[in-house]
Amino acid sequence: MTRILIIKLGALGDFFLSFGPFAAIRAAHGEAEITLLTTAHLAQLAEDAPWFDRIEIDRRAPWWDLRQIRRLLGQLRGFDFVYDLQTSGRTAVYFRLAGHPPWSGTVRGASHPHANPERNRMHSFERQREQLRAAGIRYFPAPELGWIAGRKCRFDLPRPYALLVPGAAAHRPAKRWPDEHFAALARHLAAGGLGPVLIGAEPEQALGRTIRAMAPETTDLIGKSTLADLGPIAAGAALAVGNDTGPMHLAALLGIPSLVLFSAASDPALTAPRGPGGEIVAVLAARDLADLPVERVVAALSSLHRPTSHPENARPCLPSAFPTDPSAVSTGL
Repeated sequence: MTRILIIKLGALGDFFLSFGPFAAIRAAHGEAEITLLTTAHLAQLAEDAPWFDRIEIDRRAPWWDLRQIRRLLGQLRGFDFVYDLQTSGRTAVYFRLAGHPPWSGTVRGASHPHANPERNRMHSFERQREQLRAAGIRYFPAPELGWIAGRKCRFDLPRPYALLVPGAAAHRPAKRWPDEHFAALARHLAAGGLGPVLIGAEPEQALGRTIRAMAPETTDLIGKSTLADLGPIAAGAALAVGNDTGPMHLAALLGIPSLVLFSAASDPALTAPRGPGGEIVAVLAARDLADLPVERVVAALSSLHRPTSHPENARPCLPSAFPTDPSAVSTGL
């Protein structure tokens, strides 16, 4: 049996952006045994996905830890082909540790290199597709998402509701729209008949407490929901608003009308979430997100296309009315 290895480490948003490549690799190697090498925090999500037969955890051990490097050697050897979707300096070393197998990536000596000198100026969606084309893959099916969107939601949520994602990587605070702005937006949504629902990771719980103190209508799930919960919560939303962070990638991928807020800390041309067909989602950018007024966000939301149906197995949560007059916003600032 042909043995295929896919390497994808890193952040949650990057992982969601790789759903299309995962589906394409599985379609191209239907009878192969496909192993994913990923990091621990993504392992359960990967286990649930339909594209992999085995999951290996990369502990990203320091190079001086010889015991762990020997373990890594065992994880990298014995494959007939490797798709390096991480293409980092670390995975370039993995190419050598693996014994130079047939390899799709950017490392010197790769049998199927992605050699486009403009690759670092390409969005991940186009960059990964071009890399796979260089490896001979031509068919890119839409990734099947019922496994993540069709779960039963564990929470009693208001109907309809808007998903708000106020967090971002802790080491990149410049990527966060201010808490008080999210609270003002939550009040506005609630006044228009959309229940605001917050999601985020456990270290972001202070954000939820702050926003809910200013907007008591808010349902705060920050730190209470898991990655497994994220699919049904996102799939049931009427719309999603948030910073450039992982959950917004899933909402966009599920076809939920999404507005993503960008500061100068990241470039939407390279990392913005994409819709189910690769379409660009709505983006608002400001050099400093503190300077992005709530009124502009409300105006942008009023122009979002709201579909007549939700992803398969997701309950409909479309608003019957949505206020579109930015002058009606009370910021409380």
